[in-house]
Amino acid sequence: MRHLKSKALAGFAALAIIGGTGAVGASSASAATPSCGYSCINLFSRDFGTHKTPGFVLDVYKQAEKVGQPVILFRTANSDPAEDFTVSYQGLVSDFYQAGLASSSVDLHYGCGYSIATATCSTHVNPLTGLPFPDDYAFEVQYSPYGVDSGLCVGTGSTPAAGTPVALEPCGASAKTVWVIDQADSSTGQLNAVLNEYVPLINAGETNFSNPYVLDYPAAACPTDTPRVQFVTETLTGFSNPGTGDPAGVNSNQLFGGVFGPLK
Repeated sequence: MRHLKSKALAGFAALAIIGGTGAVGASSASAATPSCGYSCINLFSRDFGTHKTPGFVLDVYKQAEKVGQPVILFRTANSDPAEDFTVSYQGLVSDFYQAGLASSSVDLHYGCGYSIATATCSTHVNPLTGLPFPDDYAFEVQYSPYGVDSGLCVGTGSTPAAGTPVALEPCGASAKTVWVIDQADSSTGQLNAVLNEYVPLINAGETNFSNPYVLDYPAAACPTDTPRVQFVTETLTGFSNPGTGDPAGVNSNQLFGGVFGPLK
């Protein structure tokens, strides 16, 4: 995973520039504590916020730093370390495949058709779709309270399916903590798509590729509900419009954006 971590650091530098000078830099509110600073990413649901005002963001229930701790939405606050997350690793799906954190099937559907034998990507169209291989971007989201890496990432403890709980799981241990940016429903499919668009996030540990499982905040739930509502994985809704940035028909509770840095 060393080469992926190097990419993550380079990616952070680029994204920090985007976050500081672009539209994201105009954000009036995000969630990370000052200790976590501008390296922290705050993911939010389209149902409850915008890039300018995230409203409610990913949060670790009761701040507990342990495997299996539920991941929820909670109101933005720059004093809440439970909202501190960093991008642990980021790169192309083919990178994760080479690192053993994505299966050959995931690479075939969302990567570049990479061949371990020849160490090259496929130059042919994807036989499943008849389109060029996308090689989508993917990343892990690590819980980093006060900017200190915990070694725990947002993911699932079992193969994702309908209703599988999303919680803290060991980073870099399996594909179940890897999230793929759905290129078919974004204009670029790159990591910075979450900074400028609302995109579905596909769990790379899945096996149902015709109907992929994505991050989902249960419909009709509200972040202020008690008990707190936990994220799950569910089948992606809607219809793909490749490269248009128009996730037509995708339920808003499956669309996410992101901003960097502490609350202003």
